[in-house]
Amino acid sequence: QVQLVESGGGLVQAGGSLRLSCAASGRTFSINAKAWFRQAAGKEREFVAAINWNGGSTYYADSVKGRFTISRDNAKNTVNLQMNSLKPEDTAVYYCAASKGVMAPRREGYDYWGQGTQVTVSS
Repeated sequence: QVQLVESGGGLVQAGGSLRLSCAASGRTFSINAKAWFRQAAGKEREFVAAINWNGGSTYYADSVKGRFTISRDNAKNTVNLQMNSLKPEDTAVYYCAASKGVMAPRREGYDYWGQGTQVTVSS
């Protein structure tokens, strides 16, 4: 099994920045792709960004492209999400996810999930 723990969420004003981090433990050698998803109140969980096993390939949702950057440090078993130019519509619980397969922009592609961290952007 793999355990994922997110950190870094909080309250920020529109236009500000936050950096989320996700630490993995357990059978981390089985992990290939990692990703971030988010779920706003009353809405479905949606894809935000994904990164392949060595960080050489990334993929973003159109809504965050140019504002968010995903990165990973395999030596530390972490994946990060740098979020700039935040908007009120970015308010959601952000979830870290890990896959034994290739990166994908859908929930079904991921085997392990964190508990989530709240991000609130005020206008």
